[in-house]
Amino acid sequence: MKNKLSPAIVCGFGAAVLGTIPGVKSFGCCLLLPAATMLSLYLYLRITFFHESVTAKTAMFIGLITGLFSAFFSGFFDLLITYIFHTNDIVFSLPQVELLISSYNLGDIGKETIAILRNMSNEITTNGFSLTYTFFLLFNNIIIDSLFGVIGGLIGMSIFNKKYFTKL
Repeated sequence: MKNKLSPAIVCGFGAAVLGTIPGVKSFGCCLLLPAATMLSLYLYLRITFFHESVTAKTAMFIGLITGLFSAFFSGFFDLLITYIFHTNDIVFSLPQVELLISSYNLGDIGKETIAILRNMSNEITTNGFSLTYTFFLLFNNIIIDSLFGVIGGLIGMSIFNKKYFTKL
């Protein structure tokens, strides 16, 4: 178990650190995380000396763990940067989001959504922290990063099994 977790922790942390870079942040979930999961799977194979082929269960487990660690570390880094600078993407894009939501004519739901976003933005600019923002950030990161981690694990399983375990 320890051998399965070590590469996942390291690669999840690496994906989270790289995901905080502004240009790379856009590709964090769909490119960076599957690549980190494949690296994690490769490191797992190196630790086990390429003893046996990768099963779907192992690939999905390593992908899930890599995604979860990436989600928690990237959430921590995002919250730390938000706390230090008292701003983030929500505060910056709030006027455009308000216009977009208003253009859909959603009625009371739209008004409540705008009120929640304004409250989060106000808490972030005054305190550097918003509990609502933290909840939504972690929820989103856990779902998205876990999903793309599992996808990366399955892709890595396919690649590594073909490359290292096919009989000629």
